[in-house]
Amino acid sequence: MKYADAIVKALDVRGSIKIPEDCFASEEFDIWMYKKEKEMNIKIKYHTDIDKIEKIQKGDWIDLRSAEDITLKKGEIAYIKLGISMELPTGYEAIVAPRSSTPKKFGIMCVNSIGVIDESYCGDEDEWRFPAIAIRDTEIHKNDRICQFRIIEHQPEFTLEEVEHLGNENRGGFGSTGEK
Repeated sequence: MKYADAIVKALDVRGSIKIPEDCFASEEFDIWMYKKEKEMNIKIKYHTDIDKIEKIQKGDWIDLRSAEDITLKKGEIAYIKLGISMELPTGYEAIVAPRSSTPKKFGIMCVNSIGVIDESYCGDEDEWRFPAIAIRDTEIHKNDRICQFRIIEHQPEFTLEEVEHLGNENRGGFGSTGEK
């Protein structure tokens, strides 16, 4: 399956495959099976009657909704219920972040920039929440799309090797992108 692994890694974002001429027909099947094995079935429990989560065609992040009506005064912090619990696959975690329109539209920001939900947070009462701080007085209504999530693999095991020099060209310092 090593040859198939290399081909799958070479896929472009649309998933098209160009199989080299020296590839045997059986390896096409191996590639298809490899991709099928990578598909996940994730159990989700809804705690309220919010609109169901939908995977969108464009973009990799999936929107989450407030499961409650909530009023916040400027500076208040709240853990807004998202109305769901999930059983993530072993070796995966979810990253929860505000949508780009959330501060402007709802006047809230994520208290800790992002939320991390690991695979062990999977019980029936382990309801996902969005830790928000109000940047102005605001009202959020049930079913408002306030944040989004994506599922990622855990960070791989690694070791740190201390060196005197990294051996690479300097890029220009923190915040230097687009300065020239």
